[in-house]
Amino acid sequence: MLEPRSYRIPNLVIATRTALAFVAAGLFFTGSAVAAAVGVALVVVVIAMDALDGIAARRLGLASKLGAVLDITADRIVEHVFWITFAVAHQVALWVPLVVVTRSFLVDAVRGLALVQGRTAFGLETMARSPLTRFLTSSRAMRNLYGAAKVVAFVLLGLLVVAERLGAESGALEAAAATAVLAAVGLCLARGVPLLVDARAYLRSTH
Repeated sequence: MLEPRSYRIPNLVIATRTALAFVAAGLFFTGSAVAAAVGVALVVVVIAMDALDGIAARRLGLASKLGAVLDITADRIVEHVFWITFAVAHQVALWVPLVVVTRSFLVDAVRGLALVQGRTAFGLETMARSPLTRFLTSSRAMRNLYGAAKVVAFVLLGLLVVAERLGAESGALEAAAATAVLAAVGLCLARGVPLLVDARAYLRSTH
């Protein structure tokens, strides 16, 4: 039988990747190309760890509603940290983090209402009501695709910071980064809007 202390393992992974996101963000503002390159490497590590805590929870039989909430919260923090970081570094336009943050607040508000009614973000008791919403928000394929889109966008944006520190030509890199950013934001909205549409049922039930 697992000791209660074992339940800390997934949460430790969540806390570690959240802390590393802030470390990576700070490295992009040191003025050093080497530090920025380390920041890019940390971006990859942080995004990869997003899957690690879930794997640890499932393998050890430690999945819980609290763990799911903490995981989503960490996802939000990490995502917002990087979008805001690259906006401040003038690698993305201000509208990008504004759209992502607004979408996050709306979706999480709805998830909070659903959680009160016994529904979770994912799993057997998912709050997603339509097959399309379940596919977009809960399927492994879409979650992996969105994760990949974010890591590509963040890595390319980080490499732009490295190129800037080195004074290197970055025209092609800028074009690739812009495309990756649009793809990531598009997937962010595609996964969020259907959930908001489905949420009408939870909003009605609170009246």
